[in-house]
Amino acid sequence: MEELPPSHFLAGRAAALALGYLRYRRGSPGRGLGLRALRRARRQDISDVGHKYHLELVLEDTLDNGSTVNCAAEVLYHLGAKSTAPDVQFTLDRELKNAAEADKVFYDRIKSLNKELVAENIPDSHGNVSPEMEPVRLLAWAASGYVIWQNSTENTKFELAQIKRVKQVKRSDESLEFDYMILLHEMVSQEIIPWQMTVLWHPGHGVEVTQESRQPKHALE
Repeated sequence: MEELPPSHFLAGRAAALALGYLRYRRGSPGRGLGLRALRRARRQDISDVGHKYHLELVLEDTLDNGSTVNCAAEVLYHLGAKSTAPDVQFTLDRELKNAAEADKVFYDRIKSLNKELVAENIPDSHGNVSPEMEPVRLLAWAASGYVIWQNSTENTKFELAQIKRVKQVKRSDESLEFDYMILLHEMVSQEIIPWQMTVLWHPGHGVEVTQESRQPKHALE
């Protein structure tokens, strides 16, 4: 087991992947998870399997006055398997603030709209997000966490840069469906990548990404 400085680029990549996975598993329109600190990172070479990172993270709930929770995470990158998503496991030292009330407020608001929600450029060119669009962004955080998890390797580091477009899709059941076009910033290559994702969400069922695909640059035109 090799100890890595928390500032090491490999540790940072594994931490970004772990954060994406955590957002996907625990995020919602009423809960935003951020990375406050990476306290410790160790790298383990498992012969014929891959590289496993053991991480100690400090997460913050951006909607809970920045309250923090400690997280132990393990990230396993499989050798030579670009088509296989890394394995991620995590434990939290306490439960996160209950997001049910905030989730229900957002759900009821969207359900009460006379026509389907449509928005673009979140945040705007000045970095601003309106209060009514913040849950839409946090849902994109959670859904993009799935995309980041599925498409990461040891040589990538993704983060959500912007929602270019989002459009609600009408459904006959109780779930909400949104079609997102997002921009992912790949920090290693410094590439900005358009990515489409179809997202289902219901307060009782969590986030589900039913479709996701990398888009050509001209998709934004």
